[in-house]
Amino acid sequence: MPHQTPGRYSPASLEIGHSALIAVTGLKRLGFALFSVVVIVFGALAVVSFLVSADQVRDAVKAEIRNVTGLDPVLSGKTSVSLFPSGSVSFSDVALGEPGANAPLVADELVARLRFIPLLAGRIEVSDVALVNPRIIVTVDSEGRSNWSPLVDALTQNFDEKRSAKAANFSEIRMTGGSIEIRGATGVIERLTEVEMSLGWPAISKSFGVSGRVIWRGEPVDTSVTFADFAAMLRGEKSGLKIRLSGPPAKAAFDGALSLQPRLKIDGALSGDAASLRKLLAWTGQKPLPGGGFGRFAVKAQTSVVGGTISFTGVNIELDGNSAEGVLTFATDGRQTWQGTLAADSIDLTPYISTVRLLAANDREWSRLPIEVDGLSGFDLDLRLSAANIAIGTAKLGRTAAAANMRGGKLVVTVGESVAFGGIIKGSVGIARNDEGAEMKTQLTFNGVDLENCIGELFGIRRIEGKGDVAITLEGSGSNVLALTRTLNGSVMMDGKQGALTGVNVEQLLRRLERRPLSGGNEFRTGRTPYEKLSVSIKVAQGVATVEDVSLQGAAVKLALAGSASIPARDLDLKGTASLIDATSPQGGFDLPFVVQGPWDDPVMLPDPQILIRRSGAAAPLFDRLRDQRTRDAVRSAIEKLSGGKLANPESEPAKVPAQ
Repeated sequence: MPHQTPGRYSPASLEIGHSALIAVTGLKRLGFALFSVVVIVFGALAVVSFLVSADQVRDAVKAEIRNVTGLDPVLSGKTSVSLFPSGSVSFSDVALGEPGANAPLVADELVARLRFIPLLAGRIEVSDVALVNPRIIVTVDSEGRSNWSPLVDALTQNFDEKRSAKAANFSEIRMTGGSIEIRGATGVIERLTEVEMSLGWPAISKSFGVSGRVIWRGEPVDTSVTFADFAAMLRGEKSGLKIRLSGPPAKAAFDGALSLQPRLKIDGALSGDAASLRKLLAWTGQKPLPGGGFGRFAVKAQTSVVGGTISFTGVNIELDGNSAEGVLTFATDGRQTWQGTLAADSIDLTPYISTVRLLAANDREWSRLPIEVDGLSGFDLDLRLSAANIAIGTAKLGRTAAAANMRGGKLVVTVGESVAFGGIIKGSVGIARNDEGAEMKTQLTFNGVDLENCIGELFGIRRIEGKGDVAITLEGSGSNVLALTRTLNGSVMMDGKQGALTGVNVEQLLRRLERRPLSGGNEFRTGRTPYEKLSVSIKVAQGVATVEDVSLQGAAVKLALAGSASIPARDLDLKGTASLIDATSPQGGFDLPFVVQGPWDDPVMLPDPQILIRRSGAAAPLFDRLRDQRTRDAVRSAIEKLSGGKLANPESEPAKVPAQ
């Protein structure tokens, strides 16, 4: 190894040091160059700020906005120009169109940021524009003319295919703290507040987009709208359209196309969902729907808008767990009208009648709660519905075809055919608002139904078994169910066969009373009475049901019944005759008059005591003797002596024979 002299550096060390010195010197030179550039830039900006006047910047920015948008801003307030350290121009009291209370757009301030590089060259080019507290007003008169028409015409002309390339420079307009107000011939229609929007102006591409958040009717809604070809849309030609709305009330999305000439036309796919359709309708200003339900909601459909008509095809709609498919049409020309046809496998209507209570809390009186029908007047409806299965509370319906028609606040549900209670239901049910509260009309026929289930579901009476037909025609009005029952008019007809009356064994009772007329028994309210044919005819007038004819024909007994029933009081007052058929007896059988009294869901049947006494071998002579005046006086005198009291005058109060 070569010997190194102390105090001397080797050639390699000298070379490394020389390279480091060169590097340090280069860094210093680069830093000095950068510093010089920064100084020159800021110096240039400072020089430009002195050389360019505020009026020049103001005119250049105004011309830039006019070139890009085609709109001529009216700058009524002060102008503030800042070119150092960054370029920006602020205008106060800005308007588009003629200034005033009905100006299409006014803003407290317009701030335009300037491009950096052109500014160094002394050119004024806008990078983006911000509107502070803008107020957009859209007015539409009775003939459809808008205060935005001149501005739209200017935009259309500016976005003509022959416009110069210079017209497109800045590509964004921001809005902060704004409001949008839509006015019709009768006043304010809609108002959106706290508008925070960004408008993606078509400076480079053809598309135009709006995104941001607004407060609509007290709820924040995130909004995104994109026109694929803004210039074509302004000319009325076809342009792609995408819309996204998201907020607490609902979410919605649309992908399709839009054209304005020769008339408004929109086609595309629509989807949306809401946690509560009832709350969504209330949020959009619709009257609350009567009844319950109308919760979770979702829809998907191919949508077509032509003029004032919106058509939905391939509809898949979900509501309260029910799903249906079909077509719908919504017309906005004049009165709002829904029309359509829907089909479903299974529908549960229980949620919609969950708030409807016919009886009070004690289940013994009719409900006094008001009948709400205000929600029926918000729109018109013509809907046809078919389902394989329908559930209404505990009632189960099979294959059903029905139609709902609502006009002027009157709803009529027509059942074309429904398989239910083992038979077929046809008819209609209508409800409408009137001066007294609500008016209801019912006309239903039940053919070949199970009478126990049918009558039990309709009237809460489960004492009639067998197959039969029922025809109900009733109408009434009132503010609640109790008031409505007091005005009921109509008729009820029923025919049954091969069934039984439950809760009473008439044959056993008659045979026992035939043998021992004065014997009691529990058979009055237990057992079954079979029948081969049952016929019922009832007329209803002002809440009183008059039983014109009730006849029951069995193998061993027959019944005939007449009387009346109070529908408001829910009680019976009937009289009839039960006959024991005995072809072998010379007398031809045993006839017993009886009465039926008490609540109609649990009535009491009582036989005529005088008939029983007469048939009794032991009591009949006593009964006959009591008809004699002298016998009655002697018995009365003996009882007074034994009791020490004075009996009431037998002429004014007939003697009562105690039941045995």
